[in-house]
Amino acid sequence: MTDKHMVESNFHSNDVADLKNFGDSYWEEDLSSFTDCNTTPLKSVDVLVIGSGYTGLHAALITARADRTTQVIETNSPGWGCSTRNGGQISPSIKLSLAELSKKYGAEKALAIRKEGYASLEWIEEFVKAENIDCDFQRNGRFHAAHTPQHFKKLVQEAEQLSKEEKFPSVVITRAEQHNELGTNTYHGGVIFTRNGMLHPAKYHAGLLRVAHQAGVVITGNCPAENIKHKGDVFIVDTPKGEILAKKIIIATNGYTTDLVPWLKRRVIPVGTYMIATEPLHKSVMDRLFPKNRAVVDTCKIVYYYRPSPDRTRVLFGGRVSANETNPSISGPILKRDMCRIFPELESYKLTHSWTGTVAFSFDKLMHIGQHEGIHYAMGYCGSGVAMASYLGMRLGQQSLGEKIGSTAFDNLKFQTRPFYTGRPWFLPAMVRWYRWRDQRQIQSAAKN
Repeated sequence: MTDKHMVESNFHSNDVADLKNFGDSYWEEDLSSFTDCNTTPLKSVDVLVIGSGYTGLHAALITARADRTTQVIETNSPGWGCSTRNGGQISPSIKLSLAELSKKYGAEKALAIRKEGYASLEWIEEFVKAENIDCDFQRNGRFHAAHTPQHFKKLVQEAEQLSKEEKFPSVVITRAEQHNELGTNTYHGGVIFTRNGMLHPAKYHAGLLRVAHQAGVVITGNCPAENIKHKGDVFIVDTPKGEILAKKIIIATNGYTTDLVPWLKRRVIPVGTYMIATEPLHKSVMDRLFPKNRAVVDTCKIVYYYRPSPDRTRVLFGGRVSANETNPSISGPILKRDMCRIFPELESYKLTHSWTGTVAFSFDKLMHIGQHEGIHYAMGYCGSGVAMASYLGMRLGQQSLGEKIGSTAFDNLKFQTRPFYTGRPWFLPAMVRWYRWRDQRQIQSAAKN
């Protein structure tokens, strides 16, 4: 059975506008391919970066500008993974609160970790401006929507703490005020975090490719690293296109981490995340649904995240759809159902795109940067990696050069795993089922009150 037939068997005809786009990211539409990709890698380099997403390209940019011969290799085409397939939301990225971090690491370390999140948010804006990257960058805030009244109270408390302890600005929106921010009755108010923003992830990645190439980075796609050996002062990396000798190796594979370095694979949890794009909507519809052009995320445990497209013609809606990983032909209608629960008037509109990408969670809900057996790495962004992957990629490049400025609050944090975990998250389906059931019960209960 062909992929197209699979799509046709899972989608109702009223849902589908253009079958050929299912499996393809909306973000990659009308983007030209990167044409400066070398077909064969260099045989000997100062720095070899494995992975061509935000982390890898930012690290490579730093080392190339320091006059280190830098090669990036990628299993597929450059940017094939989640760097061009995510929601494009920009946030401070740190999921654990100051109180949670303080219990584990003490108050001083906890605040330093939180400040890294804010630093990443400011840094990415400065980088985009300095490098003249056209990626529809906007700093117009994110609406964090409460799916129950209890979650609204919790959001308000957390926002007050953030303002008092970390000086991070926010605005409380009651349910009565909600339509000024979001055209739905589903939620029970929420909080606007005014410093958050959005960008076009594929345009941003394309800009990174251009900047890295101009700096002298050699980029080779369809060239997976198959094996790493350490011989004397150099690493030898086997690829289908020949051996590469490298003085330094940087692993920047995040959700696509393989058995290449089993130690790393045992420390990240690959999680599929799924998105859809609606067909173009009338301006009046978009103005009603997103009057302030905010990005949105909700308080469900199985979180939904969504936003207007940069041209304000479509709704781009994402989330986790099932206990087990699936494909866009199955995830599309599930996401549309969830979207229409929030925005019932979108029921009559078709989908044009349905796609997926893989993110990486860590067991402690923190991102990690460091070295293992001489190999540098950064990964584990927990689904919020646009700003942080860029920022830590930059720091990773500095660390590989031995520069003190590259130090971060994440240095020397224990990168945890679990007994018998080998990189296959066998426990994830049960967790997703439980969280999804609990979210649904809470939503139903809140709707009755």
